[in-house]
Amino acid sequence: MKITEIDVFVSCPGRNFVTVRVRTDEGLTGFGDATLNGRELAVAAYLREHVAPCLIGRDPFRSEDIWHYLYRGAYWRRGPVTMAAIAGIDTALWDIKAKAAGMPLYQLLGGAARDKVLCYTHAQGREISEAVDAMGARLDQGYSAVRVQVGIPGLANVYGTGANTVTNTAADNALPPEETWSTAKYLPRIPQLFDALRAAHGDEVHLLHDSHHRLTPIEAARLGRDLEPYRLFWLEDMVPAENQEGFRLIRQHTTTPLAVGEVFNTIWDAKLLIEEQLIDYIRATCVHAGGPTALRRIMDFAGLHHVRTGCHGAADMSPICLGANLHLDLWAPNFGIQEYSGYTDEMLSVFPHAWRFADGYLHPGDAPGHGVEFDETEAAKHPYQRAFLPVNRLEDGTLWHW
Repeated sequence: MKITEIDVFVSCPGRNFVTVRVRTDEGLTGFGDATLNGRELAVAAYLREHVAPCLIGRDPFRSEDIWHYLYRGAYWRRGPVTMAAIAGIDTALWDIKAKAAGMPLYQLLGGAARDKVLCYTHAQGREISEAVDAMGARLDQGYSAVRVQVGIPGLANVYGTGANTVTNTAADNALPPEETWSTAKYLPRIPQLFDALRAAHGDEVHLLHDSHHRLTPIEAARLGRDLEPYRLFWLEDMVPAENQEGFRLIRQHTTTPLAVGEVFNTIWDAKLLIEEQLIDYIRATCVHAGGPTALRRIMDFAGLHHVRTGCHGAADMSPICLGANLHLDLWAPNFGIQEYSGYTDEMLSVFPHAWRFADGYLHPGDAPGHGVEFDETEAAKHPYQRAFLPVNRLEDGTLWHW
């Protein structure tokens, strides 16, 4: 079997997605997600101009060799653009391999380690009372794990509480929106939120929260300690993770479980965190961490150190990424939880899928491959629109971490 064609599509059914299609001379086709939110065209150009020409004629079954060819062979390794491009190809190759075998991808990985995949969704409110009600609505939908965010008095457009976190208005010359942040206002607010959530909804539900890289290690340690009475499932992305050693200080001061890794590109981004057991959950995801080949290695390495998985699953990754994640989730011995923020009908019309949700759990389905297809005709109805994630500033104007 040989690769005969590689196509790259950028479509915007509500969000921009980069989709890779790999075709073979035996009629099998695989699909991969290569979306990098806010930098979609950079990945698309990397794939079209630098990757696709090098792979025509190669054996798609040699996915391990192709992964290293794209990683080591580029010399300039790692980085979000490179790894998203590799992920798109790698996911498509695993899709082809499983389709050729006539089985779902999780069977090629070693089979299911569980019957279904626990997932969490999002709830939010400008006020604490709104967040409490929003979480109640999620529980009514069958979820047993909910990430809850709340507005901060005196701050507009706080992460996780607005109606939209991207701009998709190319006609209006869209540029990154700017938000304002104050850690001093945030820190006392969050324990108040979780006190109200436990009082309203009891102790059985799993509660999660995302600080979105905003804190210093000592601030994160303080918040983790303040939240200990509320027994969070995890506290996520407390600090910018470039300095992995910073987690040592956090770990010394709190027993609140810690999660990080949605922006990680390789195992090297998490090596110290995992080896020293400074985190409890690794949040790397297929599209950003180099595809199933690389993510499986991260999961295995984490499992050796009592770290569980918690794959990123926001709507800025396509349903293909979620499908691939779910096959790994079903297999991984050290699985923890899967994020699932959901997709619109418009998005799902472009990506017919076999995965399913019921009663707070997901399952990848048993279709051959990773179970997610791509409707090129439907995608053509939704052309790319320039879009950006926000940027963040402190109240004095200093650019901060978004």
